Formats: sequence, C-alpha cells, structure tokens
Amino acid sequence: MYNDGMKKDTYKLSKSQVVENIPLACSNELAAVEFFEKQRWGDTPACVKCGSVNVYKMTDAKTGERNTRFLWRCRDCKEQYTVRIGTVYEESRIELRHWAYAFWRACTSKKGVSALEIKRQCQISYKSALFLMNRIRFAMAPDPDSPKLDGIVECDETYIGPRKPRYIRLGKRGPREDIPKTPVFVAVERQGRIRRRILPDVTGETLKQAVREEVDRRAVLLTDEAYAYRGLGAEFQEHATVNHSTREYARGPVHTNTAESSHALVKRGIVGIYHNVSREYLHRYLWQYDFLWNNREMNDGERTIAAIKGAEGKRLMYQPSSVN
Repeated sequence: MYNDGMKKDTYKLSKSQVVENIPLACSNELAAVEFFEKQRWGDTPACVKCGSVNVYKMTDAKTGERNTRFLWRCRDCKEQYTVRIGTVYEESRIELRHWAYAFWRACTSKKGVSALEIKRQCQISYKSALFLMNRIRFAMAPDPDSPKLDGIVECDETYIGPRKPRYIRLGKRGPREDIPKTPVFVAVERQGRIRRRILPDVTGETLKQAVREEVDRRAVLLTDEAYAYRGLGAEFQEHATVNHSTREYARGPVHTNTAESSHALVKRGIVGIYHNVSREYLHRYLWQYDFLWNNREMNDGERTIAAIKGAEGKRLMYQPSSVN
C-alpha cells in the first residue's frame, strides 16, 4: 500500500539511479541540482511561473558552464527561476547536496534522524539542520484531500511525552507544574495506510469525531473496550472490540495489535533518537512516521524520491513573534 493510493510505478527507479545518483547528489552540488531537477521535471523542464516548456539553462558567458546559481530562464514569460522555487527549500541558502542527504537519511531511518546528526555529518549549524529537517517533515505531510481509510480499520489512542514527571519551577519556593503528556489518536488499515492526529483530550466526543473524520462509514471498525468508542457500531459497517482489562488482546481477527505496534515505533523513535518532542512540533514528527509507514513497501531510493516529490507546492514560512 502506498501513500494516499499512489501507484508504486510513479516512483519506480532503476537500480543505477538509486545506487549511484542519490549518493552522488549528497556529495556534489551540481549533481544534487540536476538530481532534484530530474525528480521534479523528468526529461521535460518547465517554467515554474507559467508552465511553459520553452526554457533553457543559463550559462556563464566566459566558461559556457552552468550559472553559479543554477538559473533557468523562460523564453515565454522571460522569468528566471531555479528548481527551488515553489518547494520547501525555496529561498534556503543551504546547499541542495545537504538537502539530498537529509531527505535520504529521513527516508531510510526507520525511527528517524536527529537534527544534531545532520549537523555533524553535513557540517552545518544546528539551527540550519533543524530548519532543514522541519521542512522535510512538512514535505512528508499527508494530502488533506486523500480518501478516508476503509476495509478493516483499527483505532487506538496513546500518550506521548516525558517518561517521568518533570517540573517547571516557578520560583525559589513557589509551586511546581507537571508537564502533561500529549494524547495522540491513530487509525490504521490492515496491511494499509495510517493516520495520526493530536487530540486536545480523549473524551468520547473528541475520539468519535476523530474516527468519523478519518474512517469511511463502510469500514469495519476495531477498537479496545474504552467507553469513549461506544455507540460507533451504528455508524459503521461493524464495530468489534477486545477487552484489554481482562487480558484479551486478540479474538481471532479482532485485535488492535497493528495500531499498538505503530505506537511502539513512534515512542521508540522519540525516546531513542529525539529523546523528547514538544507538543508544538509533535505533529511534524507524526507526519514523518506516517510517511514511513505508508511507504514501507518501497525501497529506500523510491521512498526518498516520493518525499522529494512531496516537497513541491509546499512552503513552511517562519513567523517571527511580535515585538511589544
């Protein structure tokens, strides 16, 4: 199963393209630019402004080599542009070879890769590495118009946050406040796609609304015995439950083990790689884990190409806080 129903052939690569082009793009800037251009336009470069294919590469008048900014120019609208325009790396001064390496690592590491590791391996600042990784996760964000989950769908919820209670000291002898964990809802098809979302709480109203928005009404719904899920049977084709409180974890095909295992991957990744993720940025990390799950049957090269293609048409703008 592939992300949002996309066919595997869309990102089909030859063995030489996966083995040679991606590592080369990670070490050479010209190779990286041409690699990103190939994935975005294929064999037909087009203007990002007007869509015309009547374009050409701008070259240095003295040497005849490509422009140092790797510019293209459209003969129709006369605009200059690069492969960065209209993507998550637009206006970024980070070299594309670093973007290529970070995309590759983010798509080949099952539990993720930290910005500190990208900083060390690319020899860039931590601020740049964090900027880069946040935008790669945004490129992995799901399509909001993708169809709802169907077939047999397992639903469950979990809490993500500090392993032990942590405190913020408000004064030398003042009160202390617990940092609460964040509730996360997951819906996953058997042998198929996955959807996660952060919830404000785990009340019946909130959980039922999440199920209605993520799961098709013709689906077979599988959950645990939590009271919040009661009453959903009338809205879906079928609703079956397992009773975890009595140590019933599976009754034939009725179980939520797939959803539970997806929680484990996220938690092991956060504990082992990131150590802790704030609620403000947690949704971006969930996008990354969902992308890896939805494209798990692809090889590493195909998954990297899928993420790079997902970067087109997206911008993550920095919004500075207002100064009083």
